[in-house]
Parts: sequence; structure tokens; C-alpha cells
Amino acid sequence: QVQLVESGGGLVQPGGSLRLSCTASGFIFSLYAMNWYRQAPGKEREMVAAITNGGGSTNYADSVKGRFTMSRDIAKNTVYLQMNSLKPEDTAVYYCHVVRLGYDYWGQGTQVTVSS
Repeated sequence: QVQLVESGGGLVQPGGSLRLSCTASGFIFSLYAMNWYRQAPGKEREMVAAITNGGGSTNYADSVKGRFTMSRDIAKNTVYLQMNSLKPEDTAVYYCHVVRLGYDYWGQGTQVTVSS
């Protein structure tokens, strides 16, 4: 079965950095685009970043462009989200996501809190 396991969240001061990881299993990782979403309290879940199956192309929400970088390591079945210059408004639960054969799969989420 498809499993997505995120890690790397935590508490960081404004201007700081974190790197999130998501390790996938249960499907052929190299065939699928992957996404990072986030959901802040009281807000809808929003897409933050996306990467193609081969890793050659990425897209970002306007709110994180220039600060976040998504990458993938096919040998490790893992995607990453490098987050720099973090702001309090980046506080949210971050989720790894894949669409496979028409179904959406989500990880359990990892909390990122940006606060002084």
C-alpha cells in the first residue's frame, strides 16, 4: 500500500530554515509527480510546491517562491522541501501528497511553527 512519511518539522525563529523530508513506499516512486501542501489553523489546505517525476521541473506557490526549494532523490524514494527565510505565516502542518491511479494519498503531516 502507498505510504508517505514526513519528517523534519519543528519550531524555528523567523528568518530561520528547516528541511522537510517525505519518504514514499508502495509504488514506483520515479513514475509520479509529488507535491507538498500545507494547512494553517482555520485555513484551507494549499499546495506549496510540486515536482515532476524525474525532478526536472518544479512549481511553487507565489507565497514561497524564492524561499522554498523542492527536490527529490529517486534512489532514496524521498522528496525534500528546503524552507529558508521562514515567516510566521509559514506556520502550518505540512503534508506530502501523490496522485496515483486517480487516488489522492497523503502523509500524516509534520508541524512547522515559526515564532520568536
